[in-house]
Amino acid sequence: MRIGIVSDVHANVEALEACLQALDERGYDYLACLGDVVGYGAQPNECCALIRERADVTILGNHDAAVCGRMDYGYYRLIARQALDWHARHVTDENKAWLASLPYQHRVGDVAFCHGSPVNHEDFEYIFSQEQMLELVNAYPAQAPVTFIGHSHLCRAFGFSATQVTEVLRTRFHLEPDRKYLITVGSTGQPRDYDPRACAGLYDTETRAFEFLRLEYDVEQAAARILATDLSPAFGKRLLLGI
Repeated sequence: MRIGIVSDVHANVEALEACLQALDERGYDYLACLGDVVGYGAQPNECCALIRERADVTILGNHDAAVCGRMDYGYYRLIARQALDWHARHVTDENKAWLASLPYQHRVGDVAFCHGSPVNHEDFEYIFSQEQMLELVNAYPAQAPVTFIGHSHLCRAFGFSATQVTEVLRTRFHLEPDRKYLITVGSTGQPRDYDPRACAGLYDTETRAFEFLRLEYDVEQAAARILATDLSPAFGKRLLLGI
């Protein structure tokens, strides 16, 4: 089975459409969205509609949880709180109900999906370094053979055993049979690695091959949509820089 993966769409419909088109062209059997469909961007309802139509499973992200009332975001920094307030006002009741129904995790065979760390799903902890992977090493028996996450907006991959962690520094690679893997697929709608291209992933469960996809899209249009609202212009500018 070929699994297409998007994550952290953040209401960026141009980026989402580019990722879906690229996955369509490559071919896939199952589509997973790893959360944060809403937040930051200007078109939350359009992105909800596309994900609801296309994804086989959608995981709850922290921004989704905040907008639908499943978590308190009072401790977030001011600019993020203001964006979440904006989305809470603009997301339809139907889409809020859908967001409220999303699971923290999902598993298909040997493949697990969640938004942040798979150790404590509701805490939405980041994992983007070898040091942060130590919690998974300590919980090795409970981990799926491969887990896909989002949340950090970075492309990272780690192979690990019950005693050690190794970062995988390739954009295409095969998973070794004697190790488990945690793969952070990057952000579809708001990359933060100084590369403004949209991110998606493609995994083949038969060959155990994974590929990070980086895709051009109309980032200027996505930024212009934000600048045309009363969202902070910083969210539009950061799209242009990939930060």
